[in-house]
Amino acid sequence: MDHLAERHFENYSPEDAEEERRNFLSVLKAFRYYRSHSMNRVDKTEAYLSNLPSEHQKMMIKYRDHLFRIRNCIDENFQIIRKLVEDVGNLFENANQAMVPKSHNNRNEDDDIRVRLQDMDKVQVTLKQFARDWSADGEEERQQCYAPIINEIEKFYSADKLDISKIRILVPGAGLGRLTYELAYRGYYCEGNEFSLFMLVASNFVLNKCIVENQYTIYPYVHQYVNNLHRKDQVTPVQFPDVSPTKAKPKGGFNMVAGDFLQVYNTSNYWDCVATCFFIDCANNVAEFVETIYKILRPGAIWVNLGPLLYHYSDVSGEGSIEPSYEDLLLIIRAVGFTILKNETGIKTKYAQNPRSMQQSEYLSVFFVCQKPLLMNDDDEYQNGNSDKSNDSNGHGHH
Repeated sequence: MDHLAERHFENYSPEDAEEERRNFLSVLKAFRYYRSHSMNRVDKTEAYLSNLPSEHQKMMIKYRDHLFRIRNCIDENFQIIRKLVEDVGNLFENANQAMVPKSHNNRNEDDDIRVRLQDMDKVQVTLKQFARDWSADGEEERQQCYAPIINEIEKFYSADKLDISKIRILVPGAGLGRLTYELAYRGYYCEGNEFSLFMLVASNFVLNKCIVENQYTIYPYVHQYVNNLHRKDQVTPVQFPDVSPTKAKPKGGFNMVAGDFLQVYNTSNYWDCVATCFFIDCANNVAEFVETIYKILRPGAIWVNLGPLLYHYSDVSGEGSIEPSYEDLLLIIRAVGFTILKNETGIKTKYAQNPRSMQQSEYLSVFFVCQKPLLMNDDDEYQNGNSDKSNDSNGHGHH
């Protein structure tokens, strides 16, 4: 059941194709360099420890043993990473093959590709994403972040009143695909969209190659060297996936599409729902995201959003960025044409946290539901055959 089915390259120039291919190679090289990079960090710690006064070294015999355990965890993580990049050249079925590495196991092809430090950070973040999206460890975060979105969609598009297999939901910034999967599993047609090649390589693995529950073990927090109460907190094993998408198949349609959200999605009046979680602040210009979401939604359809306003490009060198407050974002949303059905603030949400760490970062996220106004002269077309136009207790109309 291959869910990663599309990547949109049709209009790429040869120069763009070469840039995309090199980007793909740099991501694969970062994955392959994971062990060396991670071991270098341990080497430096051990070298410093070995230069301390002998009486100090004697105090830290157990700490030295712990560093050996960290090495073992890095090795075990790398075994999983090697599986991630197997057959990755077939990741995108409609890709221009000039962009795909000729042989992803051929080291000569990427000899001139530099490994960037930020890419190594992204490899470590990817390991944490497995814990967040596909392990029992991430259940609390998923309840905080995904459950409110799912509940609103189920209320608005009730399976008791509609054939929900015909309700088309788009999840931009899908990451490793858990929210997309959960909606498809409930019977909706759900499509996830993701731009990051790190996330796409990892989601391909978990969605298509994990056959049984808890098939693999990783150590997602092994790179967190600070704020550990116990040694074991850094080397806690996490099993994934807690649910196997190939075994517990979605009841509805399920697809993942790779590419830039703004470039891939431009068909007007198509989607019944756009669900965004920790996504809208990934824009250079959030107003463009809001306009695109409005355009692609059908009249009467809804946009459900939960997350903070971190604005990822705000401090990235060479990138333009605007950072409207939530107050200003609401003005943008209304100006574009949305009706705001629900607006809540202060929703406590964590993101890829080690639940055992002394340091716990928590967002007070915003949660809103917006509706694209229904065209009065197109009522019949946009009711999806449902003549019940009454509102539920939350003021939501039904298609």
